Amino acid sequence: MHDIVVDEFERHLSGEASRAFYDHLDACPQCAKEVAEMDRVSLLMREFRTQPEAAPEPPLGFYNRVAGRIVDEQRTEAWGLFSPGAAFFRRIAFASLVLLACLGSFLVTREASETGTDVASIIAQHDASTAHPESADRERLLVTLATYRQ
Repeated sequence: MHDIVVDEFERHLSGEASRAFYDHLDACPQCAKEVAEMDRVSLLMREFRTQPEAAPEPPLGFYNRVAGRIVDEQRTEAWGLFSPGAAFFRRIAFASLVLLACLGSFLVTREASETGTDVASIIAQHDASTAHPESADRERLLVTLATYRQ
């Protein structure tokens, strides 16, 4: 639908549309068809407003079907990812497993890369391949403790 029809349709309903509006309807059959359909709906609405008993009664189960479609539409929207349902709980379980796997692999790689770098393991290292007196071990331990900075 073209802008002139959108802008002046309300004035058309009240009988105050410009001549350009009607000229456009004469030149554009698609807009003319759309306006005729909206005129028909507008006429039905006026009849129902003046004669409420003439309004048709919806078929049995109509409101339940409408409510069901609204819920389905909400679930397909972006925030529907967080709406409760079986798919939601499967996503939560999958995300939990991925997080657990990531944390486990981080801990395994960190543990493997940090062997012998903490203070206690450095101080406790003993080179048994060379023979040296026990007093030298004590002196080296004292020097290591005195010079260690964290």
